[in-house]
Amino acid sequence: MLGGRPAAERAGRVEGWSTVIRNWAGNVRFSTDTLHRPASLDELCSLVAASPRVRCLGTGHSFSDVADTDGVLLTVADLPPRVEVDVEGRTAIVSAGLRWGEVAPVLHEAGVAVHTLGSLPHISVAGSVATGTHGSGDRARCLAGAVRGLEVVTARGDVVRVDRDTPDAAGRVVALGALGVVTAVTLDVEPTYDVRQVAFAGLPWAAVHEHLDDVMGVGDSVSLMTAWDPDVVDVVWIKQRVPAGSDGADPAGLPDLTWAGARRTPGNQNVVTGEPEPNLTDQSGAPGPWYTRLPHFRLEFTPSAGEELQSEFLVPRDAAVEALRAVHALRERVVPVLLISEIRTVAADDLWLSPAYERDAVAIHFTWKPDPAGVLPVVREVERALAPFAARPHWGKVFVAGADELRPLYPKLAAFRQLVATEDPEGVFRNAFLERTVLAP
Repeated sequence: MLGGRPAAERAGRVEGWSTVIRNWAGNVRFSTDTLHRPASLDELCSLVAASPRVRCLGTGHSFSDVADTDGVLLTVADLPPRVEVDVEGRTAIVSAGLRWGEVAPVLHEAGVAVHTLGSLPHISVAGSVATGTHGSGDRARCLAGAVRGLEVVTARGDVVRVDRDTPDAAGRVVALGALGVVTAVTLDVEPTYDVRQVAFAGLPWAAVHEHLDDVMGVGDSVSLMTAWDPDVVDVVWIKQRVPAGSDGADPAGLPDLTWAGARRTPGNQNVVTGEPEPNLTDQSGAPGPWYTRLPHFRLEFTPSAGEELQSEFLVPRDAAVEALRAVHALRERVVPVLLISEIRTVAADDLWLSPAYERDAVAIHFTWKPDPAGVLPVVREVERALAPFAARPHWGKVFVAGADELRPLYPKLAAFRQLVATEDPEGVFRNAFLERTVLAP
């Protein structure tokens, strides 16, 4: 059933006599102890109009304080759910607070799909769009790349609709919540499709360095899962669209990495422990609907305990090999606080604050142990090592860089600040995260 899902499913935690609101991972404690849950658009508009400071929380899967506020913290998860598909027009209007894993089956049933999905189907549509969250693939833009329009509640409590013809449209999608509360998203959709997934182990790093394009192009989505062993990548997850008109049953057509020195694995193994992993989407090579294969994890399972930290940095595709070598050089510092890293590709887009803005990118992701004191100094070292490659951090992950370091990475950052000043002159949607990263002069 759509709707009725709590935002930040594990966010509300009781400590003593007060309710403490935390993000999914537990590393961010919000600056308020009240999460407002408007059940109608009118109620939401009234709440925003009456509040001097407002931020909207999705499912709480960001590891940064991007959604934090000491004012009114709210969720749109309780608004009436919408998934309205126009098959002929190839669009779908969906409620911003719904999770991708809730939306996708409805789209599939209507005969349509989106171009990609993130690793977790548990994240909200609007939250993932606002932070530039992405899936994987040489031709796959971030999730926000599918956005055709937005319904937004402004700082005055008005409902406005923007689309690709709206002035400065490219600055309004990956907007970090700085321009209003998004209540609905219009997505580009395409005919539904099947995907099959396989896994390989023991891929030599030498093959990655010498044949990066071939390795990352062996499927429609390729993830290198690594603990930075000196010689080999631990596991490679490969997702491939089944050609239209094919039932996907021919094993001869499956992606192959044996040419690069890797070996096929049974699949569905935990990349940290090597044990069987039922939480993962099927890696047997059997075809299935796109939404059951593109994410790494299944919606019906909690993907992990949440007690972890995550960072991610996107580097230009043509600098990726040298960037990977730079991280490898930090191996002795990284590995003691690391659970696993993932390396993926993301296609360029034109969205001002997207980490893939105007450049094809390779994303280097770190899932850290839940040890902020040990992790943050290492994150800073990784940032410095990747600085020569103009690495852009994922807005929803842990990073240390501030405005001075971020400003040169985003050519349209000044235009975005001007857009925020015009749309929200009273700073209703500002918070410490925005002031520290993108709105500082």
